[in-house]
Amino acid sequence: MTEVATARRSRITPEREAELYEAVLDLLREVGYDALTMDAVAARTKSSKATLYRQWGGKAELVAKAVRHNKPGSLEVADTGSLRGDLHALTLRSDDCEMEANSALMRGLAMAIHSNEDLLRAFKEHLVEPEMAEFRAVLQRAIDRGEIRADNPAIGFIVHMMIGAFAARGMIDEQPPTQAFLTSYIDAVVLPALRA
Repeated sequence: MTEVATARRSRITPEREAELYEAVLDLLREVGYDALTMDAVAARTKSSKATLYRQWGGKAELVAKAVRHNKPGSLEVADTGSLRGDLHALTLRSDDCEMEANSALMRGLAMAIHSNEDLLRAFKEHLVEPEMAEFRAVLQRAIDRGEIRADNPAIGFIVHMMIGAFAARGMIDEQPPTQAFLTSYIDAVVLPALRA
């Protein structure tokens, strides 16, 4: 039975999957998570609801995977040879326009994530954990190179610092996050904390 289910799931080509994810993100921007329905996704993408449920199981999984698919670059960050270079490389994977769009999308999803257990679980699995793994790899390389101490307590807060800067930029400065803002934040706040 599992082989049959896997065979059914694999019928969607990567190109078709990308189209579906883009349609989901467009609908999210238009109506928000709570008003987004699998019926609307099916209609927008000319898919059957059965196909959507078979492939993704439900709305939460589909939305989380669409957001993950929308993130630039692979999960593997090139080793630039320095902690500063690696953190800047993570930040520079998105241009300013993409950051602004992603920031608006995440603001729109924030309440739904915290009030919907399925969405929270899907986001942790498909976005939070992969992001944390990226940062752990970057930090481990810096530890191995002797740039930072393994027992530095700031290591446990790196993701919080980066997400905090990304999210707070709009609230505090009423501006979207930009490459310049985030790279200067890394240099002024994150690196000094990690090197303390």
